[in-house]
Amino acid sequence: MGKQMTEMLKGTLEGIVLAILAGRAAYGYEITARLRALGFSDIAEGTVYALLIRVEQRGFVDVEKIPSELGPPRKVYSLNGQGQEYLEEFWRTWSFLAGQLDQLRGGGR
Repeated sequence: MGKQMTEMLKGTLEGIVLAILAGRAAYGYEITARLRALGFSDIAEGTVYALLIRVEQRGFVDVEKIPSELGPPRKVYSLNGQGQEYLEEFWRTWSFLAGQLDQLRGGGR
């Protein structure tokens, strides 16, 4: 992944992760695997875990500890009402930005 892609992802990764959680609850490794399946192959697990701590602190997700057969309990994250509102705002902002960028790419018409 190039430097430009990395910089753009910094501003959007939170919304992308919340969008993944809008589909279903997941733990950190599952979220990382989903990101990689979507083509975001260079995203480190540490980046995802740090982001999950932030969205938990901001009140966007609920967390449940689920026992694991392979070690300590897993923290499973699910999008809550506040997170859904934030995600809807993210998509409105994304749509606006994408529309403006499409206009610029088309010659500014």
